[in-house]
Amino acid sequence: MPLPRNGTLSMVYFQDFVLEGFKGGLETQALLFAVFLALYMVTMLGNLTMIMVITLDAHLHSPMYFFLKNLSFLDLCYSSVIAPNALVNFFSPSKVITFAGCATQLFFFSLLVTTEGFLLGVMAYDRFMAICSPLRYPITMCHSACTRLVLGTYCGGCLNSVVQTSFTFRLPFCSSNRINHFFCDVPPLLQLACGNTAINELILFGICGLIIVGVTSVVLVSYGYITVTILRMRSGAGRRKVFSTCGSHMAAVTLFVGTVFVMYAQPGAIESMEQGKVVSVFYTLVIPMLNPLIYSLRNKDVKEALWRLHQKHTAM
Repeated sequence: MPLPRNGTLSMVYFQDFVLEGFKGGLETQALLFAVFLALYMVTMLGNLTMIMVITLDAHLHSPMYFFLKNLSFLDLCYSSVIAPNALVNFFSPSKVITFAGCATQLFFFSLLVTTEGFLLGVMAYDRFMAICSPLRYPITMCHSACTRLVLGTYCGGCLNSVVQTSFTFRLPFCSSNRINHFFCDVPPLLQLACGNTAINELILFGICGLIIVGVTSVVLVSYGYITVTILRMRSGAGRRKVFSTCGSHMAAVTLFVGTVFVMYAQPGAIESMEQGKVVSVFYTLVIPMLNPLIYSLRNKDVKEALWRLHQKHTAM
């Protein structure tokens, strides 16, 4: 509800926000609900399966699959930050989210998405060490080193999340409380601010741009060295296995970085929110759903682990 301040009606502040979501009548909302529910259920099933398979199969207890398990956990979590609330709002007459609830959703979404970006860079570095320095790999990527790298990605994600959330929610939201989106994100919130948002836009584009450039640089440099190493291999089977593993990761990186760039790191991203909604569906639900499929369908080790678990289950 809006609250008058200083006894005037010209400046109105809000305790709650309204997530407008997608336009359309009841049939459109029902169709979108079915699409969101299907995407979310497949995301949950796929990522939980990846986590279970990697945890239970001893053949997959290696750094690459340790990072992949963490990737599945991140996909599972940040989809869950968005999808359940969005599903409820499709048929909710009010679509209200509290100020604190909106800030919490933005904080965890920003934390998890940023962490995933850093983790994709770490996974590229892991492949670089495994293929280009196989003798040093067991020492360089020992369990403690892998754990520190994962913790480092969370620290980087937390830092960006604190900055984005604190700078966004220090703004006065007094022009409207209707967010033109299906979840709380920085671009639609900046549209509601009645203060100067130039610094916020600079921080958004600057930090997201640096993260994207940094992750992309690590990936490109790593795969540049990997490509040279692969071309020197004499074994055709070895080449195919490496290309299969690295191809899966490159596909995941391309999808993630491309959509994040469109949403956060290009001029005009804040104004084009109708396009932003579609892009947001892609990286909040579609990419987390595709990642387990990309890694499992193109990965012989994962498929063999799934078959072994299936055999154990049927033998019981």
